[in-house]
Amino acid sequence: MKPFLRRTAYTGPVQAVILDWAGTAVDHGCRGPVAVFSRAFERHGITPEVAEVRAPMGREKREHVQTMLAMPRLAGLWREGHGGEPDEAATDTIFAAVQELMPETLADYATPVPGCVEAIAALRAKGVKIGSCTGYSRDMMVRLMPRAEAAGYKPDAVVTADEVLQGRPWPWMCYLNCMRLGVHPPEAVVKAGDTLADVEEGINAGHWSVGVTRTSNALGLTAEEAAALPADELCRREEELGRAFREAGAHYVISSIVDLPALVDVINARLARGERP
Repeated sequence: MKPFLRRTAYTGPVQAVILDWAGTAVDHGCRGPVAVFSRAFERHGITPEVAEVRAPMGREKREHVQTMLAMPRLAGLWREGHGGEPDEAATDTIFAAVQELMPETLADYATPVPGCVEAIAALRAKGVKIGSCTGYSRDMMVRLMPRAEAAGYKPDAVVTADEVLQGRPWPWMCYLNCMRLGVHPPEAVVKAGDTLADVEEGINAGHWSVGVTRTSNALGLTAEEAAALPADELCRREEELGRAFREAGAHYVISSIVDLPALVDVINARLARGERP
């Protein structure tokens, strides 16, 4: 494929979709990381609330720990229990527990979200490549990726937070995906994820940025819990999260990645008119 030269507007189709992992492509409700961070803090005498664990979700995992330790309640508990400030050494201590717990735990949270495998097949039938990025490190993904592949999900590229200088919301993981997939320009790419950090990452990369609601970290529901929730309540929660995504700059909001093949058709029509994100 000849490289695109930015002398005129790009009017070709979407070439790639870059997906987040937990809460977007696998692990409905993003439960795996919550379990790991909770256990890592509990090892050191601190029991975080679920909301405290979920708030920094989507970011590189050491940064996630650092953000949690900066929260007033957790910082106070650290001072009470350890007699010192929650400094870099404290971050390293808890992050070491995260690194130990994450690989063994994630294997139990590798199930693709309902409709994921079929959606990926539909995207590939349109000629779309599948990239992926995550706040997990490469070592953390070692156990998760084979389980996901066995269940039918195998993206064409996987980029982890420790492969780049900075994680989300910086765009570097998206750019490395584009390099590995051989796709250009940025507007030929859709980035989909279930956190505000995902949305910001996509915007910063110059991609079409898409927020995912039903399977998300923010809702925190398993597929079974989502199905059991009254329809109007589920709709209310999704709409509330969707507003937050749009306020963060998302170009589109979808319920799950099942909606991506149809959305790619919509974006293709806009690209054909010379529109950009």
